[in-house]
Amino acid sequence: MLRVRRRAAAAAAAALASTSLITSCTPQNESAAGDDGPARFEHQEIAWHSCKNGPKDPEGAELDKAGAQCAEITVPLDYQHPDGRTIKVAISRLRATNTAHRHGTLLYNPGGPGVPVRYLALQLRHAAPVLATNYDVIGMDPRFVGRSTPLNCHWPTVSIGSAGPDRGTFEKTVKLAKDLASRCDSHRSVLPHASTRNTARDIDVIRAALGEKKISYLGSSYGTYLGQVYTQLFPNRVDRVVLDSALNADDYGPDLTSTLGPPVTRVLQAWAAWAARHDRTYHLGSTATEVMNAINELNKIVNLAPIQVGSHTVNSQNLPQLLWNATAGDSDEAYASYSADVRVLVSASHGHKVIPTQTLDQVLTDLTAPDTDGTFAVQTAIQCADRAATSRNPETYYRNIQAHRADDPIFGPLTRTVTPCAFWSVTPAEPPTEVHNDVPLLMVGATGDPATTYQGQLAAHHDLKNSRLVTLRGAFHHTVYAGLFAPKNRCIDEAVNYYLKTGGLPPSDTNC
Repeated sequence: MLRVRRRAAAAAAAALASTSLITSCTPQNESAAGDDGPARFEHQEIAWHSCKNGPKDPEGAELDKAGAQCAEITVPLDYQHPDGRTIKVAISRLRATNTAHRHGTLLYNPGGPGVPVRYLALQLRHAAPVLATNYDVIGMDPRFVGRSTPLNCHWPTVSIGSAGPDRGTFEKTVKLAKDLASRCDSHRSVLPHASTRNTARDIDVIRAALGEKKISYLGSSYGTYLGQVYTQLFPNRVDRVVLDSALNADDYGPDLTSTLGPPVTRVLQAWAAWAARHDRTYHLGSTATEVMNAINELNKIVNLAPIQVGSHTVNSQNLPQLLWNATAGDSDEAYASYSADVRVLVSASHGHKVIPTQTLDQVLTDLTAPDTDGTFAVQTAIQCADRAATSRNPETYYRNIQAHRADDPIFGPLTRTVTPCAFWSVTPAEPPTEVHNDVPLLMVGATGDPATTYQGQLAAHHDLKNSRLVTLRGAFHHTVYAGLFAPKNRCIDEAVNYYLKTGGLPPSDTNC
């Protein structure tokens, strides 16, 4: 799981570099619209089949071995024009193992956006036995993701990277962002419909096609935003809902990462204190201040000139992405792996010939790879469809970076730089969803979460007026349930499992 977490953090860092709104008459609450929706979607017959797609499909083979069923659900491309073009959404289903105590169907989304979920539903069931017993677990590849009518702009890179130390390096990110946006122009007819709102509508079609009056939901990270949108559009369709590390719905969009530099720096400082206690092993400093000084010095050296790490070049564009991996977890194992990577980088910055660790080598390889499967492109497409970029003027982004050079020197140029959405050729088809409802649900999260900050979680908690929040205090990692992407916590798991098993919410907010 450590390598999965490290690579997930790298992917998040890569995606960081990842239009006026058209007024819509679509209501925020679509329960009535769901009742009167086209019967050919809601009452379609599901043709279940094996999940394996050919001999080179190990994930499909594993799903089949576990007894999963797979299918494709037909949904409208544009729900405002349901008689028009349709697309296919791929799902997997893992039946409840105890039919006598089966509660219903639960759909899972681990985040992203742009992450295929058909196979991950199996990992969830392994991690959370209560789900295997009581629920049919559905893994849905969201529209245009994985096997759901995939969208691929054939981007030559998986990231834009940092804007670097000066005007020249910033202009490189602007040029790249423009180029990436232009490569999606051939998909203009579908781009406005890649939104989270439409994915939430797809969930409701799946619910209806399964014959369920209500559906339960578990989402983490971006999946919490999808869950919030679903509860807002279809409040009478939801049963038990768990949001792990919730996003503030008001912040979600292409500029979501712009303020994440300071919280990631706090995670870095927490790691620095750990590294100082292990100075005999990693030699980065005997105090947290000394370790942070070493990081800052590394950043200054690389901003002046690239360094060589094995066969890889580390420069001002990718160093902040490598340092972002401090967010991979706060366990001793994660910190030790990250410390070994930093030790290599610091040695290289001092002119020594170094060999990268296996993890560092893999991350650097991944960051220079093309976006072969379209993950970065479709993630960007979803964000651009959800909300217009704050500005289409590159100067706005450059001024923001410059204003924060002092207080956000490492991650500011990475998180605040321009994205392809600033040059997107189409505008969102609808305004973003305003989330304010009283659907009963459970929220869990950590105070030191670097990706969905605790302040944002509290804002979501406020907007979800009938929610209960279980907080993991003093933890510096992203997601907290079932040990899927961060260390397991018994207190959190017991709270979530009790709710999923009984439907009983805590009487008030609690801490772990």
